[in-house]
Formats: sequence, structure tokens, C-alpha cells
Amino acid sequence: MRQDTRPDAARAAAEQRHGRRIMMTPAERDAFLAGRRTCRVATVAADGRPHATPLWFAWDGSALWLYSVTRSRRWSELAADPRIAVVVDDGEEYGELRGVELTGEVRQVGEAPRTGLDVAELELPERLFAAKYGFGRAMVHDGRHAWLRLDPRTVTSWDFAKLGGRFAR
Repeated sequence: MRQDTRPDAARAAAEQRHGRRIMMTPAERDAFLAGRRTCRVATVAADGRPHATPLWFAWDGSALWLYSVTRSRRWSELAADPRIAVVVDDGEEYGELRGVELTGEVRQVGEAPRTGLDVAELELPERLFAAKYGFGRAMVHDGRHAWLRLDPRTVTSWDFAKLGGRFAR
């Protein structure tokens, strides 16, 4: 049996079973994630209750980077149970709906809270995040936030404009 050596995000996108007709290509997905500002993060509390919150993020082409307040309910839930689902979506009318859902487990990268120590793994996400959210060239470290990295196990995308006809944008 041949082993699949593609990165997790590429492998996960290739495994999307349903909705292939409206699935985004990897380039479309990357452009979409780069252009959106807010994701919705779903976590699981210790008693099993779901918890969903909005959050800013960065996408580096294979991992989703979340910059979360370390004293938040989200942070404590993910520390206890790293399983996560994240949705980034857009559109008002049916034919405009598009989005990406990513699932997997997060891991903390760098110090918590983040103070700006040199962490090679954070160079790219901090550069992307700073540019995306108007911080300029340098990341602002406020001593309250820290980084979580999601290497998605599954990536599901949709763009209803691909249905064409009366549903097209």
C-alpha cells in the first residue's frame, strides 16, 4: 500500500466526500481564508456542552493559527480537551454562500501569554496576522493572548456559486 505523503490540509481537502461539486480548489480555499477576518471556534466543555465564539485567525496554507486570550473559557476548554471545529464563512443569499470548516486538535505554540520571545515557528503566522489586522510589520504582544495551531484533520469547503444558473453570484 502506498503511503500518502501530502501535507494534512491537502490530504484532508482531497478526502472531502460530499459536496465535491461546490468544493473550493486549494487555491480558492487559501485565498478565501486569507481574505476573511473572523472565524467561529467551537470547543467542548468538561460537561460535554458545546461552546462557540468568534476569533481572529491566520492561515498559512496548511495550518490555522488562533490568537486567543489565555484567561478565556475557550483557552481553558482547549487546554482540557484540544478537539476543535472552526468555520469561516461568507455570503447572504443562497448562491453567495461559501466557507471552510476545519476540524482537529490544537496545540499551543510559544509562551502563554505571548510576550514576544523568539519562536521560529511563530515568525510566519505573526507576520500574516500583523498584516491582516493592521498592526503593520510587527506583531503586538499584549501579555494576554497566546497562539494555538490547528493542523486540520478534515477540511470541508463550499462555494454555492459553483452551482451556476439562478444561484450564481
